[in-house]
Amino acid sequence: MLSLIVAVSENGVIGKDNQLLWRIPKDLKYFKEKTMGKKILMGRKTFQSLPGLLPGREHIVLTRNQDFQAPAGVRVYHDSNELEYLINADEEVFLIGGGQLYEQFIDLCDKLYITWVHQEFAGDTYFPVEKLIQFQEISRRTELDEESGLEISFTVYQR
Repeated sequence: MLSLIVAVSENGVIGKDNQLLWRIPKDLKYFKEKTMGKKILMGRKTFQSLPGLLPGREHIVLTRNQDFQAPAGVRVYHDSNELEYLINADEEVFLIGGGQLYEQFIDLCDKLYITWVHQEFAGDTYFPVEKLIQFQEISRRTELDEESGLEISFTVYQR
């Protein structure tokens, strides 16, 4: 089962220059809670933007770059067709970015965990919000992240 997790601004931006545009501790905690003990699928640029391997999660990287060398313990694939077994597995696998992979795989996702950041940001990477019409919102919790000062909504969508 493929799920997707992402933080998205009011205007659909998810990043700029291969970085997040915000640091929201409550969202980082939510991300950790949801993905802990799971397989996480990401593109090469997302992997390279991480501070290191995320503990307690199995890292899977999809890249067209045949020369990409990942650290031990990271599975690398160069063809999305090789991931069919993951997408069709009974266990939940989390797609964690970036923009190209969200666009490529959202139609195959069963569940979306979207943290809406209630502010607009300038960026160069967008989430395909137009695809949300395929999903139904099943839960929403809105709160203020005191540390960042940003209002956020933890929202879950299901196909």
